[in-house]
Amino acid sequence: MGIVDFLNWLNDTTFAESIRDSVWLFPTFETIHVAAIVLVAGSIAGLDLRLAGLMARDRPVTEIANEMLPWTWAAFVVATIFGFLLFASKPMVYLAMAFFDAKLILIVLAGLNMLLFQQITWKSVGRWDRAVLPPVAVRLAAGLSLAFWISVVICGRFIGFV
Repeated sequence: MGIVDFLNWLNDTTFAESIRDSVWLFPTFETIHVAAIVLVAGSIAGLDLRLAGLMARDRPVTEIANEMLPWTWAAFVVATIFGFLLFASKPMVYLAMAFFDAKLILIVLAGLNMLLFQQITWKSVGRWDRAVLPPVAVRLAAGLSLAFWISVVICGRFIGFV
């Protein structure tokens, strides 16, 4: 079974039809998805602004990370679940949307940025944890993260209007 066959099967399920045909399911799922994305972007932005040296300069980066990241991950899980439910309602329509494709690519890029940051730059956090202005590599990762997540939100909004 290829991807197109799977998506056609998904589109034809009673589950997808229920979401698509319901007066309240799709808007409810969309509201939950958007609220979760707001939490993802907001919690990441709080950490990224500290990593960029633009906010909360008097607090250690690790302290802010410990406060923000549980919210980020919980909200990301909720956004992913409800995003899939929205996708399931019209998979072929979403797959054909450039903004949907861009949103997924940007989420992958944000994830790769985070992975590289965690595997390389974060290992030296003990040296710059309390620095008012972290090293350039840290600020660059923070800037990329902010750009990726702002772009994810923008693409998500365009999906709703295309």
